[in-house]
Amino acid sequence: QLQLLVSGGGFVQPGGSLSLSCAASGSIFTVNTIGWYRQAPGKQRELVAQISSGGTINYVNSVKGRFTISRDNAKNTMYLQMNSLQPEETAVYSCNADINPIGLSFSIIYWGQGTQVTVSS
Repeated sequence: QLQLLVSGGGFVQPGGSLSLSCAASGSIFTVNTIGWYRQAPGKQRELVAQISSGGTINYVNSVKGRFTISRDNAKNTMYLQMNSLQPEETAVYSCNADINPIGLSFSIIYWGQGTQVTVSS
């Protein structure tokens, strides 16, 4: 019943910035990891950034120093601030959450709807 609602994305020129949001609703849960993935045309899907339940953050090397992942626990929302975007980062970006529903002993992986990010002049 958990829903991951993604907002943001769009068209931006090289060097520009975009911000993505992923809000969870509809269920009670605890978080194992949450993160952002992307899949460019003709490429494999890759993990862009993620946060663990303990606050540990990992980035793919290519975005370090330019992208920032953050979370607002009170709002059950995760963000990805993307700066200095490059054309090769044109991709469908997706929100991912590995969570434990309250009262259950197993984890469930949820995906939000993908959002298109296009970087082009």
